Amino acid sequence: MTTYSDHLPSLDHQPYQHLFKPGFVHRRLYIDEDIFQQELLYLYGRTWLYIAHESEIANPNDFITRRVGGRPLIISRHATGSIHAFFNRCTHRGAIVCREPRGNTKGFICGYHAWTFNITGECTSVPRRQGYGKSFNLAQASLQPVARLESYRGFIFASYSKDVPSLTEHLGAAARLIDQWLDRGEKEPVVVQNGAMPFLVNANWKTIYDNAGDGYHPPFSHESMLKVFSNRYGDVDMNYYGSDFDKSPMYSKNLGNGHTFLDQRPEMHKLSAWKRQHVMPGYEVMENALIEKYGEARALSMLNASTGSGMNLNIFPNLLIIGNQIQMPEPLAANKTQLTWFATSREGVPEEINAIRMRMQEDFPSFGEVDDSANFEACQEGMASIPEMAWIDIRRHQDTKVGALDPADQLWREPMSSDLHMRTYWQRWQALMNTGATRTLVEAGVA
Repeated sequence: MTTYSDHLPSLDHQPYQHLFKPGFVHRRLYIDEDIFQQELLYLYGRTWLYIAHESEIANPNDFITRRVGGRPLIISRHATGSIHAFFNRCTHRGAIVCREPRGNTKGFICGYHAWTFNITGECTSVPRRQGYGKSFNLAQASLQPVARLESYRGFIFASYSKDVPSLTEHLGAAARLIDQWLDRGEKEPVVVQNGAMPFLVNANWKTIYDNAGDGYHPPFSHESMLKVFSNRYGDVDMNYYGSDFDKSPMYSKNLGNGHTFLDQRPEMHKLSAWKRQHVMPGYEVMENALIEKYGEARALSMLNASTGSGMNLNIFPNLLIIGNQIQMPEPLAANKTQLTWFATSREGVPEEINAIRMRMQEDFPSFGEVDDSANFEACQEGMASIPEMAWIDIRRHQDTKVGALDPADQLWREPMSSDLHMRTYWQRWQALMNTGATRTLVEAGVA
């Protein structure tokens, strides 16, 4: 049986720099279970994590349960509108308290001994309470809240440590891009739909995070999908990847704090993002209905804003905003990750717009994510099974001297196919892991 102390790094494991060299990272970072356990402690345990969207708990007494950074959580909304997040672990014997994925309730009852907690996690009842004597304090039996909880424009973040900067500081330049994603079109509120599309991937969570900012792979990994669309419908969808896309105005950008951004908007919206869409069920019917209701100019504006955003916004370590969707990679083991896609709609828009959004959001997870998942698992197998090849290459555009500061925001950007994304987040990984490990050693009296 392993314990917390079993996963503390020994002094000779500090720092982690021996697992890095310029342009390369060591395979152990993806396959080593001890490093994975350290990540749960030092990285996920000591930074801001995305846990839910406010629209998922829209009504008083709504709740959802979710595992984030290895910890089971209950996220709820009180009748006053306040949002709460606490660990889904009974303070009695440690059992999972709520075993439902979502619902509406005034309280939670642990199935083991019926300890009862209200919607904010306070303990309200313990059966046969007299058996604990006069020293027992009901308030001290409440479910433990996360250390810090904040929202940014509907995105709820938590930290399991109080010793983190403000959420605004953590998001940094990424906040402005969240604003751009939310404020497209006529700025109607975004709603995360009930239900989601989960993928259980037999690969490390960082293979998925690598891919989130990898603008190099689309014409190769998704070749069959792009060819089908091209053969049937011509120059549609992401066929701008068929050319030398590094010469296009698309780019990869370092946002700081491990966050990155891939911008396809210069190509997607060059003329009309809507007109680039391939044929889908109801395409012409819904387009004509909107033109009839709102006129051609406004209808086209609404349709352009309803397509995928052309944005890949990656907020380290567990929030990926891709097109109109939200992705959450949840680490389960060194070689296992649950990747969940959440579809979104707009509140108060014509029904045709949300129908179009849903057709598009069914598209890539069904036809493209299967390609990516196969590649994630192929990477994991290759890294795990061949010790003679120790290093993973993240050098693309490291030495080509084509990067520059964007004059609009003074952030560093490189061509679309750059490995800038990987080099950026690995720097943040090292900072968090080294700091967390050092603090743990100090707290343990080892250093």
